[in-house]
Amino acid sequence: QVQLVESGGGLVQAGGSLRLSCAASGRTLSAYAMTWFRQAPGKEREFVAAMPRTGDYTFYAESVKGRFTTSRDNAKNTVYLQMNSLKPEDTDVYYCAARPGNYFYTAEPDFDSWGQGTQVTVSS
Repeated sequence: QVQLVESGGGLVQAGGSLRLSCAASGRTLSAYAMTWFRQAPGKEREFVAAMPRTGDYTFYAESVKGRFTTSRDNAKNTVYLQMNSLKPEDTDVYYCAARPGNYFYTAEPDFDSWGQGTQVTVSS
């Protein structure tokens, strides 16, 4: 398994931006499809953004499409989630997840490697 550590969360006003990072260790990230999820207290974890190991295309939840962008820097073994035009409803704990494979994946059971999460809070 690959070890993942998220960073970059924090408190931001509505309309602001944050960039989350997901740093990998133990394995080369280029072998893994990467996906971002988020979870609010008492709610199920939901899909946010996904990218295959090649990084040549991305897929987003409708709620973040046009505002969020995921990317990867395999040389740094790091994946990013750029979040713009943030809304109060984006307030959640954000997780990155990894799994081997040639496609992108959006369901929780597809993944066996997870980060610890980073809190994003958007104030109105």
